Amino acid sequence: MKEIPLLRPYFNSEELEEVQKVLNSGWVSQGPKVQEFEGKIAEYLGIKYAIAVTNCTSALHLALLSIGVKTGDEVLVADFTFPATGHAVLYCGAKPIFVDIDSKTYNMDIDLIEEKITERTKAIIPVHTFGQPVQMDKIMEIAEEYNLKVIEDAACALGAKYKDMYAGTIGNLGCFSFHARKGITTGEGGMAVTDNKNLAEKIRNLSVFGMTSAWNREKSDKFIIPEFTEVGYNYKMSDIAAAIGVAQLKRLDKIIKRKQELARYWDEKLQEIEFIESPYVSKNVTHVYQSYIALVDKQINRNKLIELLMKKGVQTQIGTYASHIQPVYNSNQECPKSYQTFNMSLALPMYYTLTEGDIDMAAAHLKEALVELRWI
Repeated sequence: MKEIPLLRPYFNSEELEEVQKVLNSGWVSQGPKVQEFEGKIAEYLGIKYAIAVTNCTSALHLALLSIGVKTGDEVLVADFTFPATGHAVLYCGAKPIFVDIDSKTYNMDIDLIEEKITERTKAIIPVHTFGQPVQMDKIMEIAEEYNLKVIEDAACALGAKYKDMYAGTIGNLGCFSFHARKGITTGEGGMAVTDNKNLAEKIRNLSVFGMTSAWNREKSDKFIIPEFTEVGYNYKMSDIAAAIGVAQLKRLDKIIKRKQELARYWDEKLQEIEFIESPYVSKNVTHVYQSYIALVDKQINRNKLIELLMKKGVQTQIGTYASHIQPVYNSNQECPKSYQTFNMSLALPMYYTLTEGDIDMAAAHLKEALVELRWI
């Protein structure tokens, strides 16, 4: 029986060549290859500053610290997201205030933002869920009116666009992920981006223990003993990871185009299947389909569906989490649409080397499984 995984990263010989260059150079921690990767990301996005870090969670943490979020502050967070978003707020000693979602787009419901704002609110973190950008115009208007900062959680959205603007470049700061499941990957890795020089310098300093980085010291012809000016973190990316990122970035647009084609094919197949609905896409966005997330009917036990499909050789998964119900947050907030979507969402196989034939097979098994569960 052929097995169809949920995801499969796409590599070729270019990654090996780039990594070999780094190994041959003898500089494998943060160094010139990280600087190259940062430059290429900044150029791609058309933004001034990009700081490579260990993952998107650390990027979010540093972004929050750079705007001064501290103990006692509140940050508005999209509820339907991987808990890393809320965790980054907790790392600062602040409180995540969860905002319910639009059931169609899975993104933060913009109409619910203002009622959540208090005198303690310092920032808004909209999440571009699964690679579909949030409607950012209204969020930026609200932020300006209430003097709030906006940090875009663009973990899933490198290359996605809202109107003609890249996700992650519209707010004060944007944060990206290079996890294995994302559009391009460095295994683990992240990036914070901004047009604000002061925020960029703050993030870079905090990412290397609050000291002058080794790469910057090496560029000087004088012997410099670094000073530790504040409590920072060991969040720096290695040159080995950056080398993979440099190679991956060359293929990003090709990967996005192919995944958009596969998403359209999935849409067609799901139209033929009862008890499941294809994802909605807004008209003014470019969706990059980090994941393809469908909604199963309320009659269907989604968890049993995942188990049954696995037995048939098709790997699926939940969409993501309703953050407010996670015990770590000890939250009494209610986000009913997020909770419902958490229980109904199903991630279907989506990756560059997936074929239409694979989708045909997976869809056939999906149809069988839904019929079986309908009568249980």
